[in-house]
Amino acid sequence: MSAVHARAVRRPWRLAAEATALLVAAVVAFPLYWMLLGALKPAGEIESTEPRPWTASPSLDSFRRVFEQQEFGRYFVNSLVVAVSVVIASALIAFLAATAVTRFRFRFRTTLLIMFLVAQMVPVEALTIPLFFLMRDLGQLNTLGSLILPHIAFSLPFAIWMLRGFVKAVPESLEEAAYLDGASRARFLWRILLPLVLPGLVATSVFSFISAWNDFLFAKSFIISDTSQSTLPMALLVFYKPDEPDWGGVMAASTVMTVPVLVFFVLVQRRLVSGLGGAVKD
Repeated sequence: MSAVHARAVRRPWRLAAEATALLVAAVVAFPLYWMLLGALKPAGEIESTEPRPWTASPSLDSFRRVFEQQEFGRYFVNSLVVAVSVVIASALIAFLAATAVTRFRFRFRTTLLIMFLVAQMVPVEALTIPLFFLMRDLGQLNTLGSLILPHIAFSLPFAIWMLRGFVKAVPESLEEAAYLDGASRARFLWRILLPLVLPGLVATSVFSFISAWNDFLFAKSFIISDTSQSTLPMALLVFYKPDEPDWGGVMAASTVMTVPVLVFFVLVQRRLVSGLGGAVKD
């Protein structure tokens, strides 16, 4: 009877927790629903003074206008190049750096780790102007490199701190056993250590991908005259005109922008959950 009573007591709390989780999920998903709804609504309903959370006559005209833009495909490819480059480069550099600060003892190691934390505290907006002059001096303005390099720099501190916990969780005895079996340091690094910290790499890659894919500030600041180097967030400006904004086009373009992020998240969701779980555990 006591076990039954305990289950009966726990059940209301469990129902309350599940209801709260559903409510939070609904609140988080509502902007996405409204964005998709705005993309499907005809122009008359979008401009109506009495907005409704549904539409009786969905239309694909907004999506048609988006894909009829001649430069939209180029913007998509540019965004993909930037995001993939940032993910690969930041993951590789962060893995090597996390291994170095975890496995090796050297001077100023603690200072370096503190600098990583300090770098996370600096607002991106405060560094935009200095980065503009840096990209100008490097001759990278109006190139995709002006977007790739800053995003790599901003994603590294978080990635290194997160991967440091995964590398530290791998016992040193495993490394010693590999050396006794004749494995070199490079072979241990790529054949043994990398697969063990792969969930952490996936978790950091998701954040790097989202940050680079959705970037508007750097794209607006560093791509000044050569529109062929613009990315998808800049495509939203095509549909936004101060005198006559095309809200259907803005919502449709935003929906198209969201799809690759969702696809990437679905592909890596299992490793992402294990990666975040490992980070919390550490």
